[in-house]
Amino acid sequence: MKRIYLMCLSVVLLAAAMVAQSSDAEASERYGKQKVVYHINYDGGPEDKLYRGAMQNIQNHINAVGEENIEVKIVLHGNGLGLLSQAKSNESLQGQILGLKGQNVSVHVCNNTLQGRNISYENDLFDVFQEDIVPSGVAELSHLQQMGYTYIKP
Repeated sequence: MKRIYLMCLSVVLLAAAMVAQSSDAEASERYGKQKVVYHINYDGGPEDKLYRGAMQNIQNHINAVGEENIEVKIVLHGNGLGLLSQAKSNESLQGQILGLKGQNVSVHVCNNTLQGRNISYENDLFDVFQEDIVPSGVAELSHLQQMGYTYIKP
C-alpha cells in the first residue's frame, strides 16, 4: 500500500513539475524579455496597504514573465520615499523589498526629495546606498523610458 502511495505521489509531483515547466516556457514565449520601471510617488495609506500592493504587483509581474526574462527598476520620489521610511519598522515591507532586490530589482531614490525634505538615506530609509540615489526621480523615469523601459504606475 505504501509503495502504491509513493508511486502516485511521484506521478503527481512529476506532473506538477511538467506543468510548471510548461507554464514557464509559455510565459517566456508569450511575454519575451521585458524592461520595466515602476513609479512610486504616493503615500502608502493605512497599514502601508498601497506600498504592499505595489510590491506584490512587481512580484506578480516577475512571476508571470520569469526572473530571467525581466529587468525591473523602481523609481521613488516625493511621498514614495515613505515606502523605505516605513520599511525601517515594518518587517513585512522589509521582506518584500529584500525579496525583490534578491531578484535583481533595483531601487532608485530621488536626491531632490532627499534634499528638499531633509531626509538622510543612511538613517531614515531602509536598505538604501549611495549608488541607489539618482539626481531627479522624474528625470530618471524619462531617461529609463528613453532606454526602452516600459512605464508602470501600480
